[in-house]
Amino acid sequence: MVLGLWGAIAFAGLLVYFAAKMPPTTDWEIPDRPPNVKILDVNGNLIANRGTTGGEAVGLHDMSPYIPQAVVAIEDRRFYSHFGIDPIGLARAVVTNITKGRSAQGGSTLTQQLAKNLFLSPERTIERKVQEAMLALWLEHKYTKDQILEMYLNRVYLGSGAFGVDAASRRYFDKSARDVTLIEAATIAGLLKAPSRLSPARDPQAASDRAKLVLAAMRDQGMINDTDQAIAESEPPTRAASYWQGSENYAADRIVGSLKNLIGDVHDDITVQTTIDMNLQQTGEEIIRDLISQNKDKMQVSQGALVSIDATGAVRAWIGGYDYAASQFDRASDARRQPASSFKPFVYLTALEQGRTPDSVRNDAPIRIGKWTPGNDSGKYMGEVTLATALSHSLNSVAAQLVMEVGPQAVIDTAHRLGIQSNLVNNASLALGTSEVSLVELTDAYVPFANGGYSAPPYMIEKVTTNDGTVLYQRDNNMGPRVIDDRNIGMMNAMLSRTVEDGTAKRAQFGWPAAGKTGTGQNFRDAWFIGYTSNLTTGIWFGNDDGKPMKRVFGSTLPVTAWKSFMTAAHKGVPIAPLPGSYQIENIVPGGSDNMPDIDAPFGGYDGQNMPQDDDGYWPPAPETTQPGAAIDDNTPAQPANKPTTLLDIIMGN
Repeated sequence: MVLGLWGAIAFAGLLVYFAAKMPPTTDWEIPDRPPNVKILDVNGNLIANRGTTGGEAVGLHDMSPYIPQAVVAIEDRRFYSHFGIDPIGLARAVVTNITKGRSAQGGSTLTQQLAKNLFLSPERTIERKVQEAMLALWLEHKYTKDQILEMYLNRVYLGSGAFGVDAASRRYFDKSARDVTLIEAATIAGLLKAPSRLSPARDPQAASDRAKLVLAAMRDQGMINDTDQAIAESEPPTRAASYWQGSENYAADRIVGSLKNLIGDVHDDITVQTTIDMNLQQTGEEIIRDLISQNKDKMQVSQGALVSIDATGAVRAWIGGYDYAASQFDRASDARRQPASSFKPFVYLTALEQGRTPDSVRNDAPIRIGKWTPGNDSGKYMGEVTLATALSHSLNSVAAQLVMEVGPQAVIDTAHRLGIQSNLVNNASLALGTSEVSLVELTDAYVPFANGGYSAPPYMIEKVTTNDGTVLYQRDNNMGPRVIDDRNIGMMNAMLSRTVEDGTAKRAQFGWPAAGKTGTGQNFRDAWFIGYTSNLTTGIWFGNDDGKPMKRVFGSTLPVTAWKSFMTAAHKGVPIAPLPGSYQIENIVPGGSDNMPDIDAPFGGYDGQNMPQDDDGYWPPAPETTQPGAAIDDNTPAQPANKPTTLLDIIMGN
């Protein structure tokens, strides 16, 4: 009795000592839950949740009733009857641990676990356990049981980066905590024992076995009946994705990265309303994935990306790669590749702005600029052609002539004015798209062709609000400044329309007036098509992350196929509208366009590092000059200085 008395005194002294090390109870308060960023599409559909927790806070009576039942059944069956500490459960845990000679069972209540999660470190010491018990008593005194359980369920870690039951529901089952089934709730509750080891993303069988123990506990406590248990247990184990899935996560990452510049640091739960259309997003994802799956081995292609932007700059779809779960690298914005011939519209627009027209004539023939001899990869030349024909059939020789006529710097200025942001190298090979750009900036630079000549920087965020409706940001939908005048809009659209009508992208036709430009990179490393209607501008890229060549993937093949499928779906039910501007191309080359070869092939240009090779195996030297050549009259075929006489020259009478 004396020893017991002294022991009680010592224990009380220990409590007083540990209590003295804690701040006064008047200073105790529940720390704020890390904010959640709820991202919605243009129709109010959920795109993703972002933030430390990975999900929003859900009220106890809003979530599936199976979730709190399952958690109480397996973790703290006397939760609604104890006062924060469960002496019976604690005694049982002590006896079990002594019997087994190891720590096999814990005696902490849900209130104690919440106290630990809110205030304490995870270290296992006597001091921490005493403080945990004191905090549990304080929580029970200050809050109701339902409030404590709700706080616990919205903050507890449940594996795979998910904090709270809503984050876990979305992470493992791709649904809200409001909608989970009995077996799903049991699986979530089972994670509390070992969130990583029992995760359905790591070991679906272990997660299923643990869920069955939870179901048995629920049955023992009368929460469910035998039939409910049997039906739930009949569900086969299903492996959850090892990471977030869905191309919409590329857009979500981009959106979260933009928030700080718009609203500063996020301290409360917010809702972000975006321009993304999940229907178009999923359509684009399926198209990209299907084409790569079907052609991966045959064409040696492993990646693709798609960006679709409306006339105001609003992004409707953003697909940064083949599989977000496998790679979160965003190829739509973070990868820079040589655009090849898809860069040529900026060369031609610059030429128009200096007085030329689509009917101006140039001679498509072998030329030399310094020591550089750009040529068509096929080795075929068409002789005298209009600029309209040269652009629609992607003739490298004519593009190189034009860039030397107008000057590379003028082309750079045009590209930057329309939306290209990357640094562009001032040299002659710029005409053939040797300076690297991203898919999103290249696509955005085409938007002025579609909207009548106005700048339209791409954006995805329309509005940001707090949960109580306070508006933190509202997009101003004013158009940007005019960057192309009416005359040149009509001419460019007339020329780029021919690419779709009878040029390299003629397989893109789907019933709407459309225009665009294909591009095929050196040795088939990149394949592009940037096309547009008056409704949408959509850019598509295919290639490989490691830069390995594909097997004869032209811009006119996979990119055009994907573009047509996507745009057909995107324009379903939308009234047909013409492209802006008006210009009638008059000078058609004798023989008709049907006799003209489609020369959308890897450019015969210079990339500053690796020289392209033509069909004859000739490696042309690097260009030595970046200065514009002599002006060429619109009615006089271009004849580079010091060009040797060829058989074609004799035939053409030059």
